[in-house]
Amino acid sequence: MDTDLTTFRLAPMQFSRLTRHGILLGLSLPQLIALTIGLLTLVIGLYTAGAAGVTWTSPIWGTAALVATIPVGGRKLVEWAPITIRWMLRTARGQLTYRRRILRPRPVGTLALPGDAASLREWNDPETGTVMIHDPHEQTLTAIISVSHPAFALLDPGEQHRRVNGWGRVLAAACRSGRIARLQVSERTLPDSGTGLAEWWERHGLDDDTWAAATYRDLIERAGPAGERHATTISVALDLGAASRQIRSQGGGMRGAAAVLRQEMIALTGALRAADLITGGWLTADELASVLRTAYDPAVGVDLERHTEIGRDLAAAGPVAVTEAWDHLHTDSALHAVLWISEWPRSQVFPGFLAPLVFTNGVLRTIALHYLPVRADQAARDLRKKKTELISDAHQRQRIGQIEDASSTAEYEDVLQQEADLTAGHGVLRTTGLIAVTAPTVDELDAAVSAIEQAAIQASCETRRLVGQQAQAFTAAALPLCRSV
Repeated sequence: MDTDLTTFRLAPMQFSRLTRHGILLGLSLPQLIALTIGLLTLVIGLYTAGAAGVTWTSPIWGTAALVATIPVGGRKLVEWAPITIRWMLRTARGQLTYRRRILRPRPVGTLALPGDAASLREWNDPETGTVMIHDPHEQTLTAIISVSHPAFALLDPGEQHRRVNGWGRVLAAACRSGRIARLQVSERTLPDSGTGLAEWWERHGLDDDTWAAATYRDLIERAGPAGERHATTISVALDLGAASRQIRSQGGGMRGAAAVLRQEMIALTGALRAADLITGGWLTADELASVLRTAYDPAVGVDLERHTEIGRDLAAAGPVAVTEAWDHLHTDSALHAVLWISEWPRSQVFPGFLAPLVFTNGVLRTIALHYLPVRADQAARDLRKKKTELISDAHQRQRIGQIEDASSTAEYEDVLQQEADLTAGHGVLRTTGLIAVTAPTVDELDAAVSAIEQAAIQASCETRRLVGQQAQAFTAAALPLCRSV
């Protein structure tokens, strides 16, 4: 009997390109400011002193032209100015170091986190026992659910295609909700204490003091602490501003917000189960405390796994000391570096293209994917604006005789494709990928970052090491709290 193999083919997909056009002729606002200063200086010098004025003012307009055109690390020199100035101000104010004040207790309900995350508040839902994190500045309320899944790479193409469609329906539901501010998927590796292997040996092994039993017991004792385990969580952040009417109908305040968030939690749980993802339950305060503690102090993770009765206080789950450097972060027992996935695959790839990053051995890292749902009306306005800007830039380039490059054409085609998808009823998501790499020493951290960069190349992605904002980036990449950079 003949079988139609086309029904089992896994369809490839393609990402939209990162928008790189500026305000005018591809120039960003800092570039335009620098070039305007240089041009005004040149014109003033020419009209006031002629050729001699041009020569005298050449250091000013020449410097302005150089900083606006010379690239360094993927940015023009002038675009480094805001990052450098902010870094210098934080250095002068002593904001690069954090030390926990042991003798001064923190206010009840706050998290012991450094930097911008110090404003976060916890709310324990009395109906479900779930811990909800309130961000008073961003006006969001976040809940986290743990999920597990079979090895996607080992499934047949037909099953992979079905699961990809199921995950697409999860994201589409988030777009249609209108009340979800952000979804965060975090996949992290942790040191394995070996308790799982030991429990398996106790249940299935035959410890009869023979040579084979002794060999198995020794292998389990050695392989357990040296191994790694994977943990996946999905965080959903409720937009309190967008859901204000529903919150008032539920009684207002945090109780009303928690009731509205519970509705989103129920919908998300059903969508995840329909996508064949195994939900492990929404995190309680004790479970979230363990996640935060191991993020800042991974060396204690093995002890927390072996002794589940300690290290579960959310009010004390933050770090004891944090020191931020230009390109890395030093916490209690580890150093961290955050990479930004600056370019997704430009060509068509299959859904499992991130496998080289996910299955990198010997590296402690957290991959965080942030999904920002965009309302249909706002997405339509943004697409029209991008389309108008691209057409205007193309017309301006044609007027001055500049050759149209392939990247501008491809970006315009991406906008047209997004507009067609939006018209067909699909949602629009803005996706940001961050990778937090962890190691005990600087040399091991550099080696781990190099390994992740090579794995990203194999996944057809481009990564950049963030600088001047490692502390803020770490909270967005390593903590499942739906934080932004």
